[in-house]
Amino acid sequence: RRRYLQWQTGGCIATATTTALSNPSAAQAANLKSRTEGYAVQHTEREWAYILSGAQYNILRKGGTERQKSSILNTYTTENVGSYVCAGCNTPLFTSADKFSSGTGWPSFSTALQGVEEEELDSIRATLDGKEVRCATCGGHLGDLFNDGWIYRGTSAAKMGKRYCID
Repeated sequence: RRRYLQWQTGGCIATATTTALSNPSAAQAANLKSRTEGYAVQHTEREWAYILSGAQYNILRKGGTERQKSSILNTYTTENVGSYVCAGCNTPLFTSADKFSSGTGWPSFSTALQGVEEEELDSIRATLDGKEVRCATCGGHLGDLFNDGWIYRGTSAAKMGKRYCID
């Protein structure tokens, strides 16, 4: 995903991004907050594996990413009006009114509801790598928040300056 963004922005992304891609364990180690502790909805990893499908478990609990253009969220049409909820706990996360096509192959939203929490990062890392976004109720990984909304002219993301890229 970040390589695609680098291509889209003419290579303006710093080398720190490619380092995080080539060494995902170092990128994960930088984010010290647990996906289980401190959230209202708690399950053991075995329970999560039973509750969620294999793909959902990989994304929500392990922080994985699905292949580009493979998300069921990309099947959105104007007739699908409502809220997108967490697969782990049914917390409302995004509204259909905030969804837009970024052309990246992953579902994109311009704003999030209160059910979404953003990783705390310094402004330089947030600009280069983006911030991880999680469900505020169960801690499930949702995707990344990028400060590239200005690229998507004519969308609400251009006004906000942010793009929630959801797995």
